[in-house]
Amino acid sequence: MSLPVTDAAPPASEEPAARGTAGKAAFYVGSAGLLLATAADSIAVLGRHTGFALLGSIEIVQVAIVFIAAASLVTVTLNHGHAAVHIVTDRLAPGRRALLARVAALLGAAAVGLLLIGSVILLGDVWNGHERSELLHIPLRWLRLLMIVALGFVALLFLKAAVARRPATEAGHDA
Repeated sequence: MSLPVTDAAPPASEEPAARGTAGKAAFYVGSAGLLLATAADSIAVLGRHTGFALLGSIEIVQVAIVFIAAASLVTVTLNHGHAAVHIVTDRLAPGRRALLARVAALLGAAAVGLLLIGSVILLGDVWNGHERSELLHIPLRWLRLLMIVALGFVALLFLKAAVARRPATEAGHDA
């Protein structure tokens, strides 16, 4: 007796990295961040064992985490991969399910929009302060700007899902 396969791998054209230019850009930004974090941390660990110190390795990893976080937010939103519980909505009529999917997308846009507004206010407040990291003096304004761009894009994706003809959950893109 064989069990039915329910979670077959999607075709290559539906892989997360194949979501157009934005998906490819997020992939490369996240990959660069991951490579930077891995390289800096590996060199720092190797240096500790050989007597060579890589000053500022923690700062380098922190910079890389901003790249990784921005890319992750964009990628998960492009692929409709945010966490969702469907215990109630699966029992609703398709019309109500679509309405709740739109409401959820609007609430997602509002939540990300609030983060975006706070980030813009913070960036405006410290832009001329020449905020830099302690050891390597990495300018932090550009990292804040990267997160603002990512948050803005995610908010737009949520808004697009809210006004789409068929919400993402109805189109079969949910988890």
